[in-house]
Amino acid sequence: MTSTIDFLGRRFEVGPTADELLGRPRTWMLRASWVAMAAIGILQYGFGSLVPSLLERGWGALDLFWLLALWTVFQAGAGFPIAYLRERGRIAPRTAMIAGAVLLPLGPLALAHGSELVALLGYSVLSGTGAGIVYATCSATVAKWYPERQAAKVSLVTGAFAYGSVPFAVAFLFAPLAPALTVTAVLIFLAVLAAGALLVDPPANWWPPDVDPREWTLGRRSVSAVRQYSPREAMRTGAAPLMYLILFFASAVSLFDITFLATLGANIEATVAVVAVGTGVLLAANGAGRALAIRVSDRAGRTRTLAWVLATLGLGQLCLASAASTGSAAMLVFATVLAGAGGGAFYPLFASLAREFFGDQSPGARRTHAAVYSAKAFGGVLGVGVAAAVLPSWGYAPVLLLACALAAASAAMCVKLRQPGRFLPGVPPQRVATSDS
Repeated sequence: MTSTIDFLGRRFEVGPTADELLGRPRTWMLRASWVAMAAIGILQYGFGSLVPSLLERGWGALDLFWLLALWTVFQAGAGFPIAYLRERGRIAPRTAMIAGAVLLPLGPLALAHGSELVALLGYSVLSGTGAGIVYATCSATVAKWYPERQAAKVSLVTGAFAYGSVPFAVAFLFAPLAPALTVTAVLIFLAVLAAGALLVDPPANWWPPDVDPREWTLGRRSVSAVRQYSPREAMRTGAAPLMYLILFFASAVSLFDITFLATLGANIEATVAVVAVGTGVLLAANGAGRALAIRVSDRAGRTRTLAWVLATLGLGQLCLASAASTGSAAMLVFATVLAGAGGGAFYPLFASLAREFFGDQSPGARRTHAAVYSAKAFGGVLGVGVAAAVLPSWGYAPVLLLACALAAASAAMCVKLRQPGRFLPGVPPQRVATSDS
């Protein structure tokens, strides 16, 4: 292993190869994480398809949607403490994945066989926390094994979080509730446990020996973070709070779409087959759009691509509002393409921006990523919980128009995003006090 320092002061430990460290190619880490992410996404992206059956059971609509809102709070909120423990060596990937495997099945089992109170504990709190543990662990592990291709590989894994749930979300519209959720619980447990048995971290700051890290850094000088920012330092730059606000708006709109699509279809009296097609298209576009957005952003730039993605999300809301007003099933399905593509692609773009703005080597920088992602927790409260409260009185079209406005506002705010430490001619540099790293 050879230590190398680039012009930004980042340390790289070059070699040995992944095959020498693992006894197998590093693609095993990628594939295992992909499987686990596909399994846990069912609990978020499949929930909307469960709503009609749960309503038939007699559960209150508002209470039901707040289950998912709170699930997103615990899922997104688990990222920061897991990042803290992982970066200090307090918890290994396998240990984290085993904990997730134990917690996750409690969600579908509580929905299948429990009361609303049991579902609140089992689904929202415990399985939401388990999903957050697995999401953070898989994302971080893949990023560490692919330091030279983090954006592409992490987007591939997080894409599985959405499109991996397509078969289940469609099946939930047709299958009996309790058996379907029981089988789902077993499959999630086995998938996450098997993936967790394979996951390990590379050595700190590991770099593959077939890529020169200094040449790689020079080739990416325009996007590499000028230094490693702690969460406190990142907040002082102004970039992190702006990213947090944009992600808050965008995640609220995206979560609204995936949660209320099935009930919107019922509201316009679309057939179950149409709703199933729309659900499949929405989730598939949500997942596939993540990898596509990263490829586009490599050429067009992250912030510009992010603005395009969020504008697409807003256009999708307009089309959904049109479907809600006219009752057009064709417009509903078309709208899911736009809403799905725009509603998933911004997640890996934010992850890439966080690395490029605030660094990716120090524990503090990695906690900053988790802190930015936690905006999704509040997005779930607004886009699911608050939306469920106002829908009965407002109706779908006004709420969707408001969602369009939020997406448009988040797209407009992207033009204000600037990488900390890099300045335009004639503009004085920012002064950021150093503290914990």
